[in-house]
Amino acid sequence: MTEVPDAEIKACDAAVTLAFSVLGKRWNGMILSSLGAGATTFVGLRRAVSGISDAVLSDRLAELSGAGLAARTVEAGPPVSVSYELTDAGRRLLPVLDQLGAWARENLEPTAPLRG
Repeated sequence: MTEVPDAEIKACDAAVTLAFSVLGKRWNGMILSSLGAGATTFVGLRRAVSGISDAVLSDRLAELSGAGLAARTVEAGPPVSVSYELTDAGRRLLPVLDQLGAWARENLEPTAPLRG
């Protein structure tokens, strides 16, 4: 068996920690999944992600955009129209999220709902 150098282990851990700092937040997976169906508006996302407040949705969209997973497009009006869609990185993430969900269903016991 080949031993993995500490630097590689630390780099992998840092990458996974970074990924989960974004993906581990409540609602982000549902938002990404909803955007996987195609570009939509803020109102469309609010309808698709039942139970999320406008403020939290706005914060999560800004975070996902900042992480390069979603893009915000503003079209001059009247009326002004704002839409959101996945970036290439966001589209490449969807199968990974599906695999993670399948793994969790098969291997983890459900617990009380998380808040946050």
